Amino acid sequence: MSPETRRKNEYGVRLVRGPFLKLQPHKDHVQGAEDFLTYTRTVRKRCGAPLAADFFSGAGGLSLGLEQAGFRVVLGADHEPFANRTHAHHFGGLSVDWDLSDPSVVAKVGDLVREAEIDLVAGGPPCQPFSRAGRSMIRYRVQSGLRDPHDERRDLWRSFLEIVDRARPKAVLMENVPDMALDREMFILRSMVEELEQMDYSVEERVVDTWRYGVPQFRQRLILVALQHNTQFRWPAETERKVTVWNAIGDLPEVEGGWRPEGGEHGWAEYSHPVTHFQREMRQGVARSDSHKVFDHITRPVREDDREAFESMTHSTKYTDLDKEHQRYRGDIFDDKYNRLNENDLSRTITAHIAKDGYWYIHPRQSRTLTVREAARLQTFPDTFRFDGPPSAAFRQIGNAVPPRLGFVIGTAIRESLDNPTDAGPSTRRSAEVLAHWMTSSGHVRALPWLQWVDGVPPSRWLVIASEELLERASAALVRQVWKLLRDNDRPWALSTAKRDAFSQNLGFILENTGREQRIKRIQTISCQAETTPGVLNGSAEEMRSKLGIAEAVANLALLATPVEAPDPTGAGAEEPILVTKGVLRVASRFQANDVDRKNRLTDGRLAVARMVGFGSYSRAAHLGLIELANSWCRPVDPVCAECPLQHHCAEGRRITERTPTLYGSD
Repeated sequence: MSPETRRKNEYGVRLVRGPFLKLQPHKDHVQGAEDFLTYTRTVRKRCGAPLAADFFSGAGGLSLGLEQAGFRVVLGADHEPFANRTHAHHFGGLSVDWDLSDPSVVAKVGDLVREAEIDLVAGGPPCQPFSRAGRSMIRYRVQSGLRDPHDERRDLWRSFLEIVDRARPKAVLMENVPDMALDREMFILRSMVEELEQMDYSVEERVVDTWRYGVPQFRQRLILVALQHNTQFRWPAETERKVTVWNAIGDLPEVEGGWRPEGGEHGWAEYSHPVTHFQREMRQGVARSDSHKVFDHITRPVREDDREAFESMTHSTKYTDLDKEHQRYRGDIFDDKYNRLNENDLSRTITAHIAKDGYWYIHPRQSRTLTVREAARLQTFPDTFRFDGPPSAAFRQIGNAVPPRLGFVIGTAIRESLDNPTDAGPSTRRSAEVLAHWMTSSGHVRALPWLQWVDGVPPSRWLVIASEELLERASAALVRQVWKLLRDNDRPWALSTAKRDAFSQNLGFILENTGREQRIKRIQTISCQAETTPGVLNGSAEEMRSKLGIAEAVANLALLATPVEAPDPTGAGAEEPILVTKGVLRVASRFQANDVDRKNRLTDGRLAVARMVGFGSYSRAAHLGLIELANSWCRPVDPVCAECPLQHHCAEGRRITERTPTLYGSD
């Protein structure tokens, strides 16, 4: 063994070795489609509970929460063997390993779910990034209303939608990491909303902080709920009260790092009693004979130098604060390599990484990393819930799971929304179509004329950039003068020297004494860059920003207004970023009656804007219309609601018109 290999082995994190738990299937576990259909008919007749299927189910965190909310989960599917066996142990019906990237399998599954009359289809499909060409293909398919099975085998979110389309359940619940929604174009999420609305579902989506629903950790999840027949989903009330780390695990007994109970997988640690409300909930369902036992309270061994480092740490200690002898890794790369949890605050997010490295999850009082049971508690798995396989597999299942508490809260809200239906109002598609029609029609003065397409032809990117640089927040009179001059002198670098000089002189004359004189130098510099860097105006937002020296917001607006890859206003195949500048959050906030213009602009704000512009052939024009509306009628003060194309659907607009009917009339 080489010295380098020896050092790597010496400093490597030990895997959690220990008892291998082999769970037996649930007493109501079935195999095969016929037995499954017989089972679902029996369950429906016997208990009358709505039925649910959980795809990409993992160990069953979401399934458990849905059952706590009153659903009966009769189908779970996942590709991980240990997780599959865990699910099969805790839930009746089918728990299967199906290849949901295979279109023929997807079709069979969708038909089976429909025949079983499943009420709720839930899941967390993994979402992969797509090339521009791949996005173009998917965009065309979505906008055309096609329902063909997906082309790329890894494209599992489309498998999920295909199952929904074939089964048409009453409700759909999807959870995922926020990154799925928050790329610049929000491509996948907008695709899903568009397709679900084409299936006659009303759709709500939100990035939630799970701690606001009683989960004792910093953990954000994207939640999408779709209900049939334009039924509104009413989000559950949040709580400002945190369940802290010590609230969650403070009753669990002290153990040494690497401790293993007698009895192997059936061994336990001695348990006293719960203290907090959360702990009592976690102990519900524990058999009387097991009331003094806690299972799976085991963790990885602790190296002596790690133990010394842990003992010197508080929750605020950084890795680079440790003595040099305890820093085995480069501090400039692994600045947060060790993290002791704060017992009086939330845990950091429990992820599958905990199976390989527990250094992020050092116990708040003991010099070791978390046990399997402590990690499960922080994910809100009750003490009765056990995990198939060795401890490392248990950690991985826990880290990949949806917190059951989140599933319970959202599942309860779905049931309440279905049991007491209210109309969801206009769909994303409808609002976007209204905005797009307004933007492409003539007859009203434009506040931002450089966003208007004339006879189906977009403005040049140069005109968009120059106008934004010169005319941001300018008066209407100044906009009219400068816009005419810019439009008549598009591509100034291509003009003759005399015409270019005349253009600069006229621009200087118009802007004299306006406080905008310095901006002329800015666009002259940009013009020179465009001349010396051919093709830059046809590049990406990043290229324009770096080579032209313009702001990211200006580059994105140019990209949105002028899709150079597309010959028509649909912009099919071209990038379509979601913008939260130019006042659009003000419109979204008023329209949806929320506060996205004041907080969470890059999460809730972008979701709110996407909710108004959609993803169809109308979405680009709708987005430009939203920007125009924010700068014309939906002003910060004294909005002119009577002129707004969305007035009949806008929450704020209805409130204003009802309050002042003599000015605006009534609906």
